[in-house]
Amino acid sequence: MSAPAQGSPLPKRILSIDAFRGFVMTLMLAEVMRLPSLAKAFPESWLAAVLAFNQSHVAWAWGSLHDMIQPGFSFLVGAALPFSIMARQAKGQSFRLMCAHAIWRSFLLIALGIFLRSFGRPMTNYTFEDTLTQIGLGYFALFLLGFVSVRKQVAALVVVLVGYWAAFALFPAPAAFDYARVGVPADWQHHYSGLMSHWNKNSNMAWAFDTWFMNLFPRVKPFEFNGGGYSTLSFIPTLGTMILGLLAGEWLKSGKKHMEKLRGMAVAGLALIAAGWLLHVAGICPVVKRIWTPAFTLWSGGIVVLMLAGFYVLMEMKGRVKWAFPLMIVGMNSIAAYIMAHTMEDFILGAFDTHLGAGFFGFLGAGMLPVLRGGAVLVVFWLILYWMYKKRILIRI
Repeated sequence: MSAPAQGSPLPKRILSIDAFRGFVMTLMLAEVMRLPSLAKAFPESWLAAVLAFNQSHVAWAWGSLHDMIQPGFSFLVGAALPFSIMARQAKGQSFRLMCAHAIWRSFLLIALGIFLRSFGRPMTNYTFEDTLTQIGLGYFALFLLGFVSVRKQVAALVVVLVGYWAAFALFPAPAAFDYARVGVPADWQHHYSGLMSHWNKNSNMAWAFDTWFMNLFPRVKPFEFNGGGYSTLSFIPTLGTMILGLLAGEWLKSGKKHMEKLRGMAVAGLALIAAGWLLHVAGICPVVKRIWTPAFTLWSGGIVVLMLAGFYVLMEMKGRVKWAFPLMIVGMNSIAAYIMAHTMEDFILGAFDTHLGAGFFGFLGAGMLPVLRGGAVLVVFWLILYWMYKKRILIRI
């Protein structure tokens, strides 16, 4: 690992990273609008169907726009790291001090994820599939990779993805398996056969690990399965997503010209999407977010790279930044936004009902009521973040 360079120049801020982070967090905050309800209220509307699909998680394979929130957030943690390291080096921080901060940050992310998942529970909910917890579990390894060459970063990505694929592939595939026992309905249409069956819901290696690991912690009842199929070990391929972000950050930090950077992101994004798609259709590894398969890491990684490229064109290449101000307000206080999304929705809705009446937002009909109520909550979220911006209150870990 290279030692930090004392007195290094401050890195130039990449505004497109901040705006893209704001976009990802706004997608998460917008869950309060309950857009899937539109498909039920307006079953003949194609627009309602599209909005509903893209604000819902898919049942198992592939993904919607909503399924890109966690990959986007994880990717951006990696993309911001090279600039963070440069900024700390410019302040003269030693590697030991930065290392201690990375360890502390990992712990706080894990603890905050568990804390937020424990709201409304009779006791601490020790669960590790939350976005913050998943990032925290892999963050220190990502930090160390920030001090090695790009070639070694790529090698680490290959080791993570191939090793994780092999762990699933070598774990015994389910034969006469009682899926009802692990919460999988009898009419579940997403079972695979052959090699792909090693990634079936709640019968795979990560599920088996959690039936041991999760029961090491105090629980209301013994852990048998996660209803959504999510798992603790997904932090390993999530680290792969963060490494993709790290590579993107190194690429953007380089002295290459704008068009060369854009061309590189476009080629990388398309190649990653194609690689993930090919692994799925060839029956080697499915594209599944809930267990964060290596194919999903590649496929979703390609999508978020192309999304970042779009922001890069508009903001860094064309200089159009004013339009992104509302997004950047959210992006620069992403931890605060994450906490608000998990703790304040019911409080704000209750305040609306108390002071405005439960039917205040029903002026466009019952079908639009949850959307308008949620939209009003979203506005309140943004106003709080704007107030924090004006007061220079930034919550950082």
